[in-house]
Amino acid sequence: MSALSNVKMPPWLQGLATSQNKSSLAAPIFLIMMLSMMILPLPAFVLDIFFTFNIALAIVVLLTSLYTVKPLDFMAFPTVLLVSTMLRLSLNVASTRIVLTEGHTGADAAGKVVEAFGHFLIGGNYTVGIVVFIILTIINFIVVTKGAGRIAEVGARFALDAMPGKQMAIDADLNAGLIGEADARKRRNEVSQEAEFYGAMDGASKYVRGDAVAGILVTVINVIGGLLVGVIQHGLPFGEAAQIYTLLAIGDGLVAQIPSLIISIAAGIVVSRVASEEDIGTQMVSQLFARVEVLYVTGGIIFGLGLIPGMPNLMFLTIGGAILGAGYMMARKQKVEGSPVAKAAKAEAEAAAAAAAAPPAPEQEEASWQDVMPVDTLGLEVGYRLIPLVDKTQGGELLKRIKGIRKKFAQEVGFLAPPVHIRDNLELKPSAYRITLKGVEVGMGEAFNGQFLAINPGMASGTLQGLVTTDPAFGLPATWIDASLRDQAQGMGYTVVDAGTVVATHLNHLISTHASELLGRAEVQALLDHLAKEAPRLVEDLVPKMVSLSALQKVLQNLLVEGVHIRDMRTIIETLAEHTVHTQDPGDLTALVRMALGRAIVQQLFPGTNELSVMTLDNRLERLLMQALAASGPDGAGIEPGLADTIAQQAAQAAQQQEAMGLTPVLLVPGPLRALLSRFLRRALPQLKVLSHAEIPESKTIRVTALVGQQPG
Repeated sequence: MSALSNVKMPPWLQGLATSQNKSSLAAPIFLIMMLSMMILPLPAFVLDIFFTFNIALAIVVLLTSLYTVKPLDFMAFPTVLLVSTMLRLSLNVASTRIVLTEGHTGADAAGKVVEAFGHFLIGGNYTVGIVVFIILTIINFIVVTKGAGRIAEVGARFALDAMPGKQMAIDADLNAGLIGEADARKRRNEVSQEAEFYGAMDGASKYVRGDAVAGILVTVINVIGGLLVGVIQHGLPFGEAAQIYTLLAIGDGLVAQIPSLIISIAAGIVVSRVASEEDIGTQMVSQLFARVEVLYVTGGIIFGLGLIPGMPNLMFLTIGGAILGAGYMMARKQKVEGSPVAKAAKAEAEAAAAAAAAPPAPEQEEASWQDVMPVDTLGLEVGYRLIPLVDKTQGGELLKRIKGIRKKFAQEVGFLAPPVHIRDNLELKPSAYRITLKGVEVGMGEAFNGQFLAINPGMASGTLQGLVTTDPAFGLPATWIDASLRDQAQGMGYTVVDAGTVVATHLNHLISTHASELLGRAEVQALLDHLAKEAPRLVEDLVPKMVSLSALQKVLQNLLVEGVHIRDMRTIIETLAEHTVHTQDPGDLTALVRMALGRAIVQQLFPGTNELSVMTLDNRLERLLMQALAASGPDGAGIEPGLADTIAQQAAQAAQQQEAMGLTPVLLVPGPLRALLSRFLRRALPQLKVLSHAEIPESKTIRVTALVGQQPG
């Protein structure tokens, strides 16, 4: 014992013994076992064990497919299909060897399992066995396997066609801040895995069809070979040899064909189910027996057939009466649960319980300042059907998405937006929501929980069945569809999002649009405190010595109104510190800050390019506007109304041409005109950005694509 204890294990054996992932050895051992069955002779007892294991494996696979919620939950199914097929073929080889070598000794030569299938299932009649075996093979080969293979083929095609649309939807959610990089990577993997799964299922189904053909050929060969061996080698009479070897061959074929049929049915269940949050059993029961009218009509038909003379009356009357009784019980249950009396009794019981548990009501207190509730800066009100979207206990994801929106807004724009106060509002429609800013409604829409909004980005083909509407955030044409049409819509080029994403995207758009109104004095002070941690002297020298907090707030709001981010607070503070000694006018200071931020503004509008495609003013119009500005002042009140309408119309046409070419609509004007035209065109053309020549970096090249104010001809 001591000598053995001093023997050291090789490093590879130590690693194998201490491995945490013992299950990784299962596949190599299983493959070696299948090869051994093909090469080495097996005793009948061992063959019984493997036949029983094969049947158990088929049942496990079938039950797993029944309790699978979505196909990717059983992603290993194509491999399991291949391995189970190879196991059956290995068992066919091993059983064929023992049937031909030991078949003359009796019906139990190939083990008790083969004998039981040959005698118990088919009554010892090899003619009946041949017919049953052929029928099972036909069912497996022509019906189940062919149908499952076709569904897998179509599923793989639709999954591949829908992959670009799904990837675009993931990128859109990522860009909107609704999901993080990790979630986006996970969803991309799921999209690719889904396509690979259906492709693998399409290929794996060919193995099952080949297994069915091989089962027929192996059975025929076993019968013919058994007759030759029994008659020629062992001298058995032809009739006795035919009965022994045919029963053995048919029993062997049935033992292999029944598990094959079970696994084929499992494959059909996995690829034919529609994605849902319920397993297939719950779906079938809840949907097949959901309507009382169906049970009444079915029970009435069966009961009526039982009244016809010559029919098996007792059986039909019993089954029909049972179905009618089940329908009556279901209708009674629904009526009791939905009756006003039951609802009132339930509400009364709940109210009584709450009253018993509640402490005595205190005396009515005098009104105080505590009764004055401050107005929420940002508010989201939802109808009662949208409450699950904002309730953590019901799995609502909207709260998490709103946190992501605020974080992404802070990173991009440069300050932290106020929290969003969420509450339910019974005055709204059940599926409606309302977004408020300082107590005033700024956006409203409808989102149907459990359905998906298919948005047409302009490239979608075909129409979808559902409620036609528009995207509440950007006004694009859209349709509310059921979950079953999601993959079809993505394959047609639609961007498909759920109800929570619709609300979150609308909220994100409105927060970005009203960023200037969200920047209050508290947020400006928080910005200064944050900057003071890195550059305390810079902040101390500016506020309040050189510029007041309200003036700084006005400059920052002016930038946000025109969509300019204020992340670069250092540059803004330094520019103000340099120029506040000359002017305190917020408009002039905003223009100076914009020139300092010119490179960032241009980068925001024209990312990744040195050529700026812009619109400009016609020379005559430019001179006319400069004269009007000099005569009327910076407010531009002296511009003639007809000229103002012409400028607005031509600017709108030029902006549409820019967008049609895939370009950002930007109007380049002289510095003195920039604020005037930006303020004038902002209401009619919010997508148009107005830049001055002084804001363009010298390294950029300007390409004029349209002239506003040019005379025709």
